[in-house]
Amino acid sequence: MEGYDRTTYGKAFADVYDEWYADVSDVDATVATLTNLALDGGTDARVLELGVGTGRLAVPLAADERLAVVGIDASEPMLDLLRRRDAGGRVDALLGDMVDDLPDGPFDLAFVAYNTLFNLTGEGEQERCFAAVAERLRPGGRFVVEAFVPDDGDESGEVVSVRSMTADRVVLSISRRRAGTRLAEGQFVEFTEADGVRLRPWSIRYATPAQLDAMADTAGFEPEARWADMSRTTFGPDDERHVTVYRRHGGRPATPSGGSTGDRP
Repeated sequence: MEGYDRTTYGKAFADVYDEWYADVSDVDATVATLTNLALDGGTDARVLELGVGTGRLAVPLAADERLAVVGIDASEPMLDLLRRRDAGGRVDALLGDMVDDLPDGPFDLAFVAYNTLFNLTGEGEQERCFAAVAERLRPGGRFVVEAFVPDDGDESGEVVSVRSMTADRVVLSISRRRAGTRLAEGQFVEFTEADGVRLRPWSIRYATPAQLDAMADTAGFEPEARWADMSRTTFGPDDERHVTVYRRHGGRPATPSGGSTGDRP
């Protein structure tokens, strides 16, 4: 999308992110699962969130004093909201790119939630992200990726639909997908009686679980578990989302965490 860069999403969505996406996943289940993976029998751990946004997950995660939580995001407006939410100052919030600006490790756990990895749209950026995370994890450390499962087709297409509608506000969703590129982009076009028209652009490069597994393998990870959600529901061939736990080589042998590492055909 012409004119779109790494800061565009945050500028467009920061003011509505918590309103629109508060319920996209189970926060309590996410915090419980990530805490368990990070500590792994230990007494304390360092945790890194990529694309930390408004702190929807990082702030409740950091409420556990056993965890030192660092979050990085390319959007200053998003981080401003995180700092307001984080009254205790528990999250170390950093402005930067989640490929080239990651803080020094070692970390016990890194995670990227709710499709955020797909915000890396440049050719090879997702692969470089896996490599950068691997460099900052301790041997045996984990990288948790939460994302949607693309459908089997890869055809070009355009869709216009109504996202929401009230007496004084209408939000339209306009999107398109380009065959052969794994790129999808769009706009939420918001009409309000008081403020007129507001454009909220987005752009992603999606990947299948098998493609993510290949990136992880190249970076020195092995898949430890794959679930349908953060409650560790067994992943099946018809599930639309996945949570995959990758473990960096070099640590003690992985203990299966439940669920399946099988992939959609």
